[in-house]
Amino acid sequence: MKEKLMGFARLARPANLPTAAADILAGIAIALYLRNIETLKFLSEQSGDVLLLVFSSVALYAGGVVFNDVFDTDLDAIERPERAIPSGLVPKREAIYFGTILMLIGVTLAFKCNMLAGIISVVLTIAILTYDGYFKQFGFAGPLNMGVCRGLNLLMGMSVLGLLSDWYIALVPVVYIFAITLISRGEVHGDNKKHIVWAGILYAIVITSIALMVMQKTSQILTIIPFLVLFSYLIFKPLLKAYKENSPKNIKKAVMGGVLSLVVMNACWVAGFTDWYFALAVLLLLPVSILLSKLFAVT
Repeated sequence: MKEKLMGFARLARPANLPTAAADILAGIAIALYLRNIETLKFLSEQSGDVLLLVFSSVALYAGGVVFNDVFDTDLDAIERPERAIPSGLVPKREAIYFGTILMLIGVTLAFKCNMLAGIISVVLTIAILTYDGYFKQFGFAGPLNMGVCRGLNLLMGMSVLGLLSDWYIALVPVVYIFAITLISRGEVHGDNKKHIVWAGILYAIVITSIALMVMQKTSQILTIIPFLVLFSYLIFKPLLKAYKENSPKNIKKAVMGGVLSLVVMNACWVAGFTDWYFALAVLLLLPVSILLSKLFAVT
């Protein structure tokens, strides 16, 4: 029984889940700043809404990666036979039930926060399932679809007040995830230097966009610089290594670095739109992700 429970845990990719929570916290920080609401006061008075959206996002992400493995069962039987479903540890039917329950929980929690968050959660669920079941096979549409999922997750955080403005900020994580998904195309066979070059260009666009948006909206550019430097280091170091030695092992590390660094990217948003100590609090999710990544696969 214990082994089977670990199989369900592996399906949910626990190491990635803090990145989903970080999206929500970043979105909330942005929304509060744009409405001139003090972060600390809001957190003390509306902590319930924050928790609803955080757990909604985590449940939707977990459900999404479960369905990713459900749709990939036949391919994983060849390329990743050690995974929970092809290894027989978790029957496919039970994985479908597990993923469905997680997604229903996610949508329900979002609606309990407010109607706008609930609607976004439904759109996010559709985007997740269309990626898992169809679009990920395409070279352009797949990465774009995956990026849209992450952008919608940030928007769900931004919807905490039941209003939505400056939605274009959510395009930044779309570009970032597009880059990571491009890199991941070489995880099994390697030989993806062209994708790595494009990913590096997109990474540079993301970093520049965050800095410019913060400068446009706030006066916090000095606060954000240390977080942007850390973010740049964490994503470019494994990417350069994967370019120099274009092996599946290094490519996988570049993907893992990109995924886990989502926490740092969200800390950048928080540093830009609220106080540095809130950004540090978000950054604490990174060691949690790193620790979990030593126990569970990230990709």
